[in-house]
Amino acid sequence: MARKARQRISYVLPLANSPGGHRLGINGLAVDSDQSILYSGGRDGLICGWDLNFDLENDPPTNRKPFFSPDDSLATLASKPPSSSVFRSQVQAHTHWVNDIILTHSNSALVSASSDLTVKVWRPHAEDSYIPTTIGLHSDYVKCLASPGTHADWVASGGLDHKIRVWDLNGGGERLRIDVGQDENNAKGSVYALSVRGSIMASGGPESIVRLWDPRSGKRITNFVGHTDNVRAILINQDGDTIMTASSDQTVKVWSMTAGRCMYTCTMHNDSVWSLFSDHPQLSVFYSSDRSGLVAKTDVRGCADMDEGVCLAIAQEHEGVNKVVVAGEFIWTGTSSSSINRWTDVDTKAEFQAFDPPGNHRGSSMVFRSKVPSPPHISTPTVANSVVRKKLPLNCALQLSNTALIPGTRVRDTEAPIFNSTVSMRKLSEAITEQDVAIVVPYHGLPEETIEGQNGLIKHVMLNDRKRVLTLDTAGEVMMWDLLKCIPIQSFGKRHLEDVTPEVNTMESVSNWCAVDTRTGKLACRLEDNYCFDAEMYADELSNEESTAFREDQRINLGKWILRNLFHHLIEEEMKRDNLYRGKLSTHTDLPNGFHRDNAPPLIKLPGSRIQELEGNNMNGDSTITPRPPNGSYYPAMTPGLAIGVATPSVAIANHATQMQNSMPTTTEEHINLEKRTSHQSQTMTSLDRSGDYFSNVPPPQSPSESNARMPSPPGD
Repeated sequence: MARKARQRISYVLPLANSPGGHRLGINGLAVDSDQSILYSGGRDGLICGWDLNFDLENDPPTNRKPFFSPDDSLATLASKPPSSSVFRSQVQAHTHWVNDIILTHSNSALVSASSDLTVKVWRPHAEDSYIPTTIGLHSDYVKCLASPGTHADWVASGGLDHKIRVWDLNGGGERLRIDVGQDENNAKGSVYALSVRGSIMASGGPESIVRLWDPRSGKRITNFVGHTDNVRAILINQDGDTIMTASSDQTVKVWSMTAGRCMYTCTMHNDSVWSLFSDHPQLSVFYSSDRSGLVAKTDVRGCADMDEGVCLAIAQEHEGVNKVVVAGEFIWTGTSSSSINRWTDVDTKAEFQAFDPPGNHRGSSMVFRSKVPSPPHISTPTVANSVVRKKLPLNCALQLSNTALIPGTRVRDTEAPIFNSTVSMRKLSEAITEQDVAIVVPYHGLPEETIEGQNGLIKHVMLNDRKRVLTLDTAGEVMMWDLLKCIPIQSFGKRHLEDVTPEVNTMESVSNWCAVDTRTGKLACRLEDNYCFDAEMYADELSNEESTAFREDQRINLGKWILRNLFHHLIEEEMKRDNLYRGKLSTHTDLPNGFHRDNAPPLIKLPGSRIQELEGNNMNGDSTITPRPPNGSYYPAMTPGLAIGVATPSVAIANHATQMQNSMPTTTEEHINLEKRTSHQSQTMTSLDRSGDYFSNVPPPQSPSESNARMPSPPGD
């Protein structure tokens, strides 16, 4: 017998004057460059759309300063365009964190993965854009998504259930399932990073292994081993022969499919690397972000060796950067804050400024040898008869790897002996180069634009009366809510939640009838069918302001009271529609039951039945007889116990059996001379031919030899 599914009803208490936007951190970002729309997925379960109000494809450089330098004057700062992003739309797609989002179907569909175990697709440009559709379901948190391209009709998802699942975007369900770590019998098979390009799918997780799969068959191709911590992000180039991975071991590795090993290890970060982005076909330009909030840009175009590339510190966030995306000449970052920052991209082809050590004002004989190829000479604009040259500051450069040189570093003579024993024990890169700049300063001090978020609830305490809840939001403000009225009733300002709780708590005890949570930034109340009707209280304790009259000792069930008020308007609307429908039917009084069909026949003649034919053949005129079977057999009805014929075989039955036996066709075996034996039926037929019944006739006398032959022989004879 199937177990009855548990029913659950949840309702969310609305926040006063809540404008559009996120209330918790941002985990996913995606940009539609064709329509200049930025999409964001947050920990509040929301997916928001933002109009950027500028063309990402053909943005004229005269409208902005794409490569702003910290040395520019205040007049240059004042010429920057104001904030222009405007809230477009939002949808409450999930009931838990949104961990990742991607654009598919030519940017007309947005797929989201959430910790509520679902994978959903939202079509913001469709007529029913307010209803996201569930296309897949995992058994644990869904952490990442991947698509082979914007025109593909499927998407892959990976989660903490150790599964990679491929879903059909057209509603076809699951296409493929891959059990990660099944061959290795590894308990750490969770998928935190996923990427697809062509015939290669790459996944990574806490086991520090990069696994490659065939997305068509689900078979494992190979493994890349080299990281020492969780793999958080993966990129695959257009040709599918180069894979880039970011890990919590503070490194970014570049793998070669042809060589089957790691080719380069980038160490420009000093914390866990959480995000990677690149729109370059060969990954020659990529962006990375880490847990400390650093956003770096690496450019290795035209370099024979990756160590010859340029790496810059673009920006520094206050929290760890969960996601970084780039479109046009702008960079967007998502952090644990509910706001989204936009930064201006930096031209890495420009020259670096020469560094002059402090106190060295005379001509110096030190030689600056940079392995970075110098770009062609850039024309320098003239402002007020003075030449202003746009150059990259040296203090924003990052060392790409342990063997790479930073532009502007002093190169020692490798042939000169090193007498200090402590120096000889250092790394080769530290022994050869001597970096004069110790502190890295990001290129941008402030973002160009900030899309402001809202304050969300992050903590709560249920009071003893089971109808009031204290909450704490991201701004540090404590608020008291009434679960029965669904409104905030008191604000305590910015205080500690633990200090306010004993001041407002009471000694009364009420049975638990609901569960509350603030995981989406709002206060949600959940009713379960196994305990939602356990709490009652007197009507005068509800402090109800309605004019409903209650008895003095009347008790109210809290669960029933909430359900009645939640569905009050729904029930009224259904009753209203039902009355309208009944009214339309009652207006057709000339039609039977209010229904009419065109060209309907006036009379339908039913065909005759077999019973009527049998009644016609009845000679006695009795129409209630039971029709006889067509095979000719007829057994007269007998009542058990009222006739001796119950125990005596009927003559009619025996005659019928003889008739049936004679009417059967002969077989080949009947023509063979077999031994003639007396059967039980032949004996029965002989007894039936005698006159009288079974009990009135006396059997004929038997000879002594026949009687002895029928007696059983004793044992041993």
